[in-house]
Amino acid sequence: MEGASQDINLNSPNKGLLADAMTDVPVDSSAAARTAAPEGLTAAEEEELRAEIAKVEEEIGTLRQVLAAKERHCGELKRKLGLTPLDGLKQNLSKSWHDVQVSNAYKKTQETLSQAGQKTSAALSNVGSVISRKLGDMRNSATFKSFEDRVGTIKSRVVGSRENSTDGLHSPSGAGDKPPQDNAPF
Repeated sequence: MEGASQDINLNSPNKGLLADAMTDVPVDSSAAARTAAPEGLTAAEEEELRAEIAKVEEEIGTLRQVLAAKERHCGELKRKLGLTPLDGLKQNLSKSWHDVQVSNAYKKTQETLSQAGQKTSAALSNVGSVISRKLGDMRNSATFKSFEDRVGTIKSRVVGSRENSTDGLHSPSGAGDKPPQDNAPF
């Protein structure tokens, strides 16, 4: 078997098939095309339908060729105008977005979200006013006023004691003076 020792071309459409192993098998296209005629059709009607099928398939092929030529011509015109495929994509996306925006579903969703946003804003505003009122009530309470008075008293004592202890230490013109050290525990 001398064909087995031949090199196999992997780029061939007949990959792995040996040339001498292939044989021609005659195919009778008319016999393959003619199957059992459906009931109720005469041979003449069947032949007429087959002729019509062939005619329609030929028209389809012609239309495909015309469409391909038109697409090439359109591409040439776009290229002459400087239009790129990216421009076409942008235009398609823009049109699609416009179509979405005018759709009923989008309008209903937008309206619902707008209403939800308004209700949320109103609720947050109410919460804010309630918190402000509660803080105002708390500030006007006796407990808070007592606390505020105590803090004010402590502050005046601390500030007053610092002013008394640092009167002679800080002079704006004394360049050689050392700043006082803070020895506070915290």
